[in-house]
Amino acid sequence: MKNQVVLITGGSRGIGAETALLAAEKGWSVVISYRNQDEKAQAIVKQIEALGQKALAVKSDVAVEAEVIALFETVDREFGRLDALVNNAGVLETACKVIDMSVARLQRVLTVNIVGSFMCAQQAIKRMATSNGGDGGSIVNLSSAAARLGSANEFVDYAASKGAIDTFTIGLSKEIAGDGIRVNAVRPGLIVTDIHADSGDANRPERLAGGVPMGRSGSAREVATSIVWLMSDEASYVNGALLDVTGGR
Repeated sequence: MKNQVVLITGGSRGIGAETALLAAEKGWSVVISYRNQDEKAQAIVKQIEALGQKALAVKSDVAVEAEVIALFETVDREFGRLDALVNNAGVLETACKVIDMSVARLQRVLTVNIVGSFMCAQQAIKRMATSNGGDGGSIVNLSSAAARLGSANEFVDYAASKGAIDTFTIGLSKEIAGDGIRVNAVRPGLIVTDIHADSGDANRPERLAGGVPMGRSGSAREVATSIVWLMSDEASYVNGALLDVTGGR
């Protein structure tokens, strides 16, 4: 993986941050994007640099096309190549039933989680596709076990957005395999991250851990391990896979 570059959206905290650190440990140069966590993003950069790898944090909202384009242009300018994209940026609103979901909420969740992933993938393909002069590469999308569980009475909008990511992963994996780009998705289950606090239920992973066959919630590092493996040449014949990291849930 020497000199390879990965871009991780939403990389300032949680699964994105752990993926950035693990990728650096494995020899990757790392770019993380973030929307408003300036201090956390810079702290991740410093940790990566302490590991001897090059790192950069770029403020960018994946829901805004101009900012996505500028993000990838920064990667071009600073690194001159891109070998992997991790579509990790996502939002989760407070728990409520579908009947109470506002159109504004639906637009936020679906735009960030779906459209943002599409736009970032488009930019990555332009740079990695062999038919476009690239060297190939890997895209790893962050889905969720919610895509198959549905998240009734809580986050059906989020679950639906991740169902779309599953379909996107399968379709795109077939569309660009001939261009040397593998596309896969990781579907985390109950993972201890800040996103639960954002939803108003910080203790949700612990509260629901009894429903996990392994009897516990997972860590961001455990998810990151699967993401970095899918990015790597060790997963060279894995394409279109939806990898559950759920403790059996």
